[in-house]
Amino acid sequence: MLAPHSALHSGPELSRSDPVTLEIVKNALASIADEMALVILRSAYSPIVRDSMDYSTALCDRNGLIIAQGLTNPVHLGSFPSVMVNVLKRFGGTMQPGDGYITNDPYGAGGMHLPDVYLVKPVFHAGQVEGFVASLVHHTDLGGMAPGSMALHATEIFQEGLRIPLIKVMHEDRMDENLLAFLEVNSRVPDQVLGDLRAQIAACAAAERGFGKVLEKYGAPAMRGMLAELHDYAEKLVRDEIRAMPDGVYEAEDFIDGLGEGGGPIRFKVTITVAGDELEIDWTGTSGEVPGAINGPVAITYSVAYAALRCAVQAAVPNCEGYTRPVRVVAPLGTIVNPRPPAACAARGVMAYRMLDVLFNAFAQIVPDRMPAAGEGGPSAVSLSGIHEGKTWLITDGILGSWGGRATKDGVDGIANPGANLSNMPIELIEARYPLRIESYGLVANSGGAGRRRGGMAITRSYRILGDDAQLTIRSDRRAHLPPGLFGGCPGSPSLNIIDRNGTTELLPVMPMRTLALSKGDLFTHVAPGGAGNGDPLERDPDHVAADVRDGRFTREFARDVYGVVTGANGRADPIATDIRRDGLASDLPKLAEAQLRLFMEGDQGRAALSPEYEGELA
Repeated sequence: MLAPHSALHSGPELSRSDPVTLEIVKNALASIADEMALVILRSAYSPIVRDSMDYSTALCDRNGLIIAQGLTNPVHLGSFPSVMVNVLKRFGGTMQPGDGYITNDPYGAGGMHLPDVYLVKPVFHAGQVEGFVASLVHHTDLGGMAPGSMALHATEIFQEGLRIPLIKVMHEDRMDENLLAFLEVNSRVPDQVLGDLRAQIAACAAAERGFGKVLEKYGAPAMRGMLAELHDYAEKLVRDEIRAMPDGVYEAEDFIDGLGEGGGPIRFKVTITVAGDELEIDWTGTSGEVPGAINGPVAITYSVAYAALRCAVQAAVPNCEGYTRPVRVVAPLGTIVNPRPPAACAARGVMAYRMLDVLFNAFAQIVPDRMPAAGEGGPSAVSLSGIHEGKTWLITDGILGSWGGRATKDGVDGIANPGANLSNMPIELIEARYPLRIESYGLVANSGGAGRRRGGMAITRSYRILGDDAQLTIRSDRRAHLPPGLFGGCPGSPSLNIIDRNGTTELLPVMPMRTLALSKGDLFTHVAPGGAGNGDPLERDPDHVAADVRDGRFTREFARDVYGVVTGANGRADPIATDIRRDGLASDLPKLAEAQLRLFMEGDQGRAALSPEYEGELA
């Protein structure tokens, strides 16, 4: 399967513009896309948009090709081309000023999952469509069998919530009140959904004005020529980058642990073929679609491919769709990366980030100095909801992030996964809005993967239920199949889901296939995975290891048994004892990884996970 616009060009060859003007136009368009993102950020109602920033914006040319993207979520942006193909196919000959189109349909319109709602508006100049403005927002709840519309245990899309086909929803800049009524009665938190939709409308209106001013300044014919040049320029830069890569076939694979308590591992296999100035990304060999909500409609497969490529190249490539022309994506129908309808897909994020991990691993064989080891595998998603003082409350809290070690730097802590420009919600705002108390939030000692460049530390967050009851759903991973290290680095640390209630502690599956009932006073704790290491841990500078011990990242025992660094009473590395210790360890990676996992599990976070149940799961 080819990418939606892999062979399209923006139009016939026109006269070339001067480079200065082209740069000004490129930056003007990028600024408009960023302005859209700021409008949504400032006017959205829901925490998942306003605080976690789970949304994206884009501008497209008259052919529906992306010409600018907001500094938002990379795993969203490759889906806009799929949606635009369908917008043009359905409405291309009937568009009028003030029209607007909406959808969230993964199968009929090119979307990704039902919470992601697209709003697209055409931009007119001199009576002609000269472009489009588009926004995508993850809406808090669109109904379905679980609060937050992300039930892992859904087996078909009909269980997941309100499915909006690609329809005209605005006429003369007025929203269809009938659709608003449908949204209101299908959501558990309609004020947030309708508020966020109004934020999308406002962002598109601002972008229409900005895009219109650029068209007015330069004129439509000149703009068409410059946009064609920008596509061609982006294509040339990427072709030059690919040409500099060594030709060959590069393979990688990784796994999602599985669904529920008895689910087997789900395989992701990728083959990257570099041939001259073109590149193919082939997912043949990947597991088939599954009876759960982690299937990924093919739009996400394109998004992840483009995001990984952008990380692998060094040139400052404009955010124009022309850069996708040298890339061919193969996603066999019926696999988890291109499921058949009506496969459930609400929690598809976990497979998107696993795909990114696999692509990073493959690209590390091509450009090893540019790619990090595997990170936390994307944000964990904790959804809690209930009724408190007669009012429904709902929070979907993304917990991120921990990068893997990089070629010349350690993995970072508490920064969004490279595939997602998201943010952790501030605990003060959570406690102010919901009947919850956050009893722990921070970095976990002895976590992450050891390496010459260590992986980022794991993040933990605990939620105490203050209301009468609550429902919990979790999307997490990376317990049995830890984030893999690169070039001799140790794997990252595992994820844990723990409930404390009535004096008992329960370790939950990594992805429970049901909604869990919680009562007042119960405590739920999630420990996210830690990033993997890059390079041999015994090559890490002993002074850096000692500094990590002084900073509380590692215990002295961890430094000794995993890094072979012996620290003295003054907190400094003992060079003689360290040399002797490292000679004894002799770069035995399995032994170092075993010691790393043992010391992580012996910490406070592992108190429930040292059970035979966990040991069997790890084995």
